Amino acid sequence: MTNTIVKEIQESLAVLSIPEKAAFFPRFFKTGKGEYGEGDLFLGVKVPDQRAVAKEYYAKISLSDLGILLSSKYHEHRLTALFMLISKFEKTKEKSVKEKIIEFYLNHLPYVNNWDLVDSSCYKILGRYAYENKKEELLRNLSASEEMWHKRIAVVGTMHYIKKGSFELTKEFVTANLKHTHDLMHKANGWLLREMGNKNETELITYLNQYYKEMPRTCLRYAIEKLDEDLRQDYLKGRV
Repeated sequence: MTNTIVKEIQESLAVLSIPEKAAFFPRFFKTGKGEYGEGDLFLGVKVPDQRAVAKEYYAKISLSDLGILLSSKYHEHRLTALFMLISKFEKTKEKSVKEKIIEFYLNHLPYVNNWDLVDSSCYKILGRYAYENKKEELLRNLSASEEMWHKRIAVVGTMHYIKKGSFELTKEFVTANLKHTHDLMHKANGWLLREMGNKNETELITYLNQYYKEMPRTCLRYAIEKLDEDLRQDYLKGRV
């Protein structure tokens, strides 16, 4: 009985598989040898379809069964599991349940191992929990980790802080990992700086004026994307 619902969800996703997507996704998510998604497998299910399956099942599935789905070798199983976990977290008002979900999420971080899995879940679960409970150390510990996905979870997790008008944690994590070797961190750092600028452009400009000359180019381009074109060019050409 334990695995019945897991099998049902897997079968629901299998029916939604699109062969062309299954062939395309491994290239898109860089699953080749030595690439960041090495070895990941895909069914070829579109994200809106995964969300629909998650909406149908999230209230019925236990955390233990969700763990089976989240540890699957198939990417869509993991992402659908995370969509269900987000719904569970957002729908409950019980602190003890939220704490169990946080513990579950942290214990299953090895399976939150591609940028879409990270970006879809971390700020809605871990970032929100850290903000609402003043548990910034949860994110700080991940930012200090040697694991790249952990670092990305930390900085993207601060999206919830940005939405609430709080920017210090974002700046702390971006600065700590500004020189990270992976392009996926450059993109994440730049994206979060851009989101900060969308909320408060003065905060972004102040930060850029201090750090833009040492930023990786990708990070800088992401960060300044929404600025006035003349100012963008000034940063790109080092005239500030």
